Amino acid sequence: MQGARKHQEMPVSVVHASSASLSGSTVHPSPVVHLPAPDAAAGAVADLVRLMGMAPREGADAVQATRLPLRRLHEGSTLVFEGGRARALYVLRCGSTKTVKTQEDGYEQVLGFQHAGDVLGYEALYGGVHDAGVVALEDSTAYVLAVDDLPQLRRLCPGFTDALERALTRQLHDAGAVAGLMSAVASEARLARFVLWWSDRMAGIGRSPRRLHLRMGRRDIASFLGVAHATVSRSFTALAEAGCLQVDNRDLEILDVETLRALARSTRGASGEATGPQHAAAP
Repeated sequence: MQGARKHQEMPVSVVHASSASLSGSTVHPSPVVHLPAPDAAAGAVADLVRLMGMAPREGADAVQATRLPLRRLHEGSTLVFEGGRARALYVLRCGSTKTVKTQEDGYEQVLGFQHAGDVLGYEALYGGVHDAGVVALEDSTAYVLAVDDLPQLRRLCPGFTDALERALTRQLHDAGAVAGLMSAVASEARLARFVLWWSDRMAGIGRSPRRLHLRMGRRDIASFLGVAHATVSRSFTALAEAGCLQVDNRDLEILDVETLRALARSTRGASGEATGPQHAAAP
């Protein structure tokens, strides 16, 4: 990710809509967290609270009035630059992303995948710098939460803090599940665990847990699981031959979830032979 540290982010500030007189009544200014064009679109903070798994508190007019900017991303574009200053957090409104970290030899290690409702870039609140980059896997949209505006958002929207804590707690729980993916020795077991993990995540956002469309490519999956690209292809074939999956490029259908779970529980895979993890091939 060359040149990431040279990236200059646009300033973020809170502005207020101008007052206006309509039919003799005054429209009071609504707080808006504003980014310069082209990020002119905005979404209601009440919708953000719902997206993060909480119901907005009734009677909170400020929650309905407060607007947050939306950042639109095309597939392959970067939302967060590795090494950049933490000026904002992001909550994925729709679409999906991957988190990547550049190693010393230039290899981009995939650290995770995110979908709607996930908070992005929050780790930078600790040191003020983003440790990893975030790249869109498809056309996506994210809410922009300016770091300097978080105290104001908490005051205006009492349910915002609870919703943010809920989303972050869910992601910490998910990080524990990711650690479990890596405890399997056999690549087939790792891939089986990955498929079940992604199935659970899709079920959590109201999508089919059996018919899956993977936005990430096999090279990204290989990097995430710490195995070679070719190993992922062989493991998909092995799981298909075992009757667990039907695979059509990035479209998967889980045919036998119990057998898939049995393979996921086994650290030695379908063959019964332990195979040590392989280094992921460079893209």
